[in-house]
Amino acid sequence: LYSGAHRRPPVFRRKPPVGKMATDESFLAKDGRIWYTTKGVKSKVKGIATLKTAIVTDTNSSITPQEAKELGIYLIPMPFFIDGETYLEGETCTHETFFHLLKAGAKVSTSQPSPETITSLWDRLLQTYDRVLHFPMSSGLSGSCETAKALAQDYDGRVLVVDDHRITLTLARSIRNAVSLLDQGKTAEEVKAILEGERDASSIYVAVSTLEYLRKSGRVTAAGAAMATILHIKPVLQIQGGKLDAYRKVRGMLHAKKTMIAALRHDLATRFSGMRMAVYSGYSGSDRTVGDTWHDEVQAAFPEYKVPPSVSLPLSICCHTGEGAVGLGCAKVW
Repeated sequence: LYSGAHRRPPVFRRKPPVGKMATDESFLAKDGRIWYTTKGVKSKVKGIATLKTAIVTDTNSSITPQEAKELGIYLIPMPFFIDGETYLEGETCTHETFFHLLKAGAKVSTSQPSPETITSLWDRLLQTYDRVLHFPMSSGLSGSCETAKALAQDYDGRVLVVDDHRITLTLARSIRNAVSLLDQGKTAEEVKAILEGERDASSIYVAVSTLEYLRKSGRVTAAGAAMATILHIKPVLQIQGGKLDAYRKVRGMLHAKKTMIAALRHDLATRFSGMRMAVYSGYSGSDRTVGDTWHDEVQAAFPEYKVPPSVSLPLSICCHTGEGAVGLGCAKVW
């Protein structure tokens, strides 16, 4: 497990002034009570402050271990299978290794973290924190969300599973929104309600260069995949409301890119008009120049937004897209 930058509060040294804004390190009393909130959480101390909420997600969020440390969150590596053997993203398999094996004809498929992996992390965090906000990928795309919800029922409300229909680029934005909302003094319950209440304030489009892996996962038929290859058809897929659907079929990746850009521009001008949004781009493959080139195209198409560098899509997603996929999306910013 990748641990965030949280540190156990030091031994209690002094009682803070009542009502003072607590923005520095926590102080732990001998009886285990917290007087100061942890760094970054600005909540007024009135005698005793609550512990900071821990945030947990997995590598489906596209958040790297380094980014997790910077954000102060906890990251679970997603498992997947290569030729029947289990690998963990970022721990036992890199992107370079994954795509090397994929080109060699390896069979890949996805999985989800074991219940023991999830609950052992929750148990450890709840020794220090009041609440855990757990962010799995959308319930419409994976069973990991329902698994987490079932496990959380045994934690008497201390673990809150957020199902805001996000994945990869938009899931990462949702987690950053959660960090921001907690810093504003929102409770874990309030953060969950806000984010799930705005679950539709995001959009993703993806173009794949091959349908081979979608065929293997059963998302398209063998006949459909064969016909698309013959006609050089590149399907543009969309994720709206947490579900993956076909958006349009075009010929060639150039037209696919133009279609995605036009679709996202329409979303921003209509569905998300007046909202503070962020635009993101992503790609699948081990060649960073592909991501850099795609980023430049997206940035040129949306000059009014500061588009961050293209994200290398998580390997659990690449199991379905293969190499050469590109995507872009947007999500509301808090």
